[in-house]
Amino acid sequence: MNGERVEFFYDLSSPWTYIAFHNLDALIARTGVSVCLRPILVGGVFNAVNPSVYAAREAADNPKFKHSWRVMRDWAKLAGVEINFPSIYHPAKSIHAMRMATALAGDQVALKTFSKAAFESYFGAQENLDDPDVLVAVANKAALDGEAMRLASQTDAVKAQLRANTDEVIARGGYGSPAIFVDTDKMYFGNDQLPLVEFALNRSEA
Repeated sequence: MNGERVEFFYDLSSPWTYIAFHNLDALIARTGVSVCLRPILVGGVFNAVNPSVYAAREAADNPKFKHSWRVMRDWAKLAGVEINFPSIYHPAKSIHAMRMATALAGDQVALKTFSKAAFESYFGAQENLDDPDVLVAVANKAALDGEAMRLASQTDAVKAQLRANTDEVIARGGYGSPAIFVDTDKMYFGNDQLPLVEFALNRSEA
């Protein structure tokens, strides 16, 4: 972090994260805060601290699970984002996408641009989030250098940084994507807790 009050730990394979990522812009506009985007591998988080997610996916007829899908679609409509989900690639592996995202971590504007384009590719166009060729094309279309990002994503330094981000969010109490921290120690989870993020920001300033 470079003085940002909000950290947004996220994985591009999560529909709830896509909605929260979109809604974050309005929160930024209202509060004037800066946000540090922190790519992680949510599968690594689930394996470490929240393996029940996998069982929930298997129980597709569970009333709570089915209700959450309907609510997610309502949130998407409310936010004005297109979600065609699930696609044939669900559940998506995201390691290539998240390594390419991590390669941009030093340029938060570029990282935000790529993340938005990748979300739209996977959830809107139903393209393969785990195909490096698709990701390069997505980056190029967003006026980024997709091939340079692919090459950087294969370096030991980028791989280590993604692992470090994932380990860090676990150590700080995160259990999924997005995990959102305000002023380092106040953690909130998911799109529906964004109002609490804003409340915490305003309360800290009071």
